[in-house]
Amino acid sequence: MSASPTTSAAQPPAKISTGIAGLDDILDGGLAPNRLYLVERMPGSGKTTLALQFLSAGRSAGERCLYVTLSETREELEVVVASHGLTLDGIDVFELASAESVFSAGREMTLLHPWEVELGETVKLITDEIERFNLSRVVFDSLSEMRLLAQDPLRYRRQILALKQFFAGRKATVLLLDDLTGGNGQQDLQLHSISHRVITLERLTLDFGTARRRMQVQKMRGSDFRAGYHDLAIRRGGLRACPPITESACGWSDA
Repeated sequence: MSASPTTSAAQPPAKISTGIAGLDDILDGGLAPNRLYLVERMPGSGKTTLALQFLSAGRSAGERCLYVTLSETREELEVVVASHGLTLDGIDVFELASAESVFSAGREMTLLHPWEVELGETVKLITDEIERFNLSRVVFDSLSEMRLLAQDPLRYRRQILALKQFFAGRKATVLLLDDLTGGNGQQDLQLHSISHRVITLERLTLDFGTARRRMQVQKMRGSDFRAGYHDLAIRRGGLRACPPITESACGWSDA
């Protein structure tokens, strides 16, 4: 009797590009699709630029993309985009500032605290917007606004878990941006635990010379990556990452 054929293990889906020169190499080919990722650090480290390039890469691949901005307006976002020679054309933008008038005008009396109502309504507005489209890539900018609305750390983490569960049944790759404000300014290890991968960006002010930018992948699930710190640079066109230690190894110049 011949032996029964061996069942091969299911192959993981092909990775998707971040749209950032050098970063796909650091991430061993890019990001696994349909997962939730955390990009964190203080304001000015390049998180918004990274997110815009991520969505632009999706748009170029024919994917439907959404940028959820909880603090900035579309006009402010367009200034950042224009500075890199990019465009928001073909990328959906959800502005919390514009949506607030929708629920503030018809708000009813409630026994709940105002912050409980606002957080619940904010999350519902966002999820309703997402359900309208067959989205492939979503960016939340930033979690600090949700943290401020929640007021309570437990309620905040429950909302993040609810968002993760919401996306679990949808084929979307999600970036959560966290500028570490609105809390104690420290990394949220529980938030790390629910994210598929954590990318940390840093902007270092030196005693002499220009500021230095760098990044590291702090955590990953299911794939390899280049560990340690990697140099970053922001040029016209966006963010660039370099796996070697020096920018000169990548052939960069300021010209």
